[in-house]
Amino acid sequence: MRKYFALATGLVLAGCAVTPVPTTTTTPTVSTRGLERVMGASASQLAALFGEPAQDFREEGARKLQFTGTPCVLDTYLYPQGSGSEYVVTHVDARNAAGQDVDRAQCVEALAR
Repeated sequence: MRKYFALATGLVLAGCAVTPVPTTTTTPTVSTRGLERVMGASASQLAALFGEPAQDFREEGARKLQFTGTPCVLDTYLYPQGSGSEYVVTHVDARNAAGQDVDRAQCVEALAR
C-alpha cells in the first residue's frame, strides 16, 4: 500500500511542476522603407503631396489625416515632436477599399501621382 501511496504522491507532485514559458524581449519593428516622403512631414507638406485630406481627425495631442484614392486609403498619424512644435507624421497605415492592409509605400506612390 505504501508503494502505491508514494507513487500516487509522486505523480500528483509531478503534475504540479511548472515549465517556464520562454519570453521574447524583442520589439517588432515596422519598416519605413519607401515612406521617406511622408515620415516627418507636416500637414501642409502632406497637402502639397496628396491634395486636401478626405478626413482630418483631431484629438488632444494627436492628428490623423486620411487621404483616399482608387488604389488605397492612407492614414497618416501626426504628433508634435517636442514642446510647442508642429505636428509631423510618425506613423502611416494603408488599406484597400475592402479594409485589407496594403503596402504603405505603394499606396503613398499611387496617391502622390
